[in-house]
Amino acid sequence: MNTDITASTKPEYPVVDRNPPFTKTVANFNTLDYLRLITISGVSVTVGYLSGIKPNIRGPSMVTGGLIGVMGGFMYAYQNSAGRLMGFFPNEGEVARFKKMH
Repeated sequence: MNTDITASTKPEYPVVDRNPPFTKTVANFNTLDYLRLITISGVSVTVGYLSGIKPNIRGPSMVTGGLIGVMGGFMYAYQNSAGRLMGFFPNEGEVARFKKMH
């Protein structure tokens, strides 16, 4: 079974790195990625707190919601960053930075 997404879908934008490593993808996070991560985490903490009011488990519920939010926010930011590096999302900044380095 072929799990390579590039085999079935061609990138619409210039490819900076066809298979970016974890460190390069995280280093490529931009301000919007961090903003998304923080927003998703904050909303998840709030929802966790509010859902724990009635059974009186606000603390554990808030921590659990926060962990879920941090993981989800990180995965969303990672997906967007990797998508820009692989050319599936608009990536003018990455292309400019890549040309400057090489």
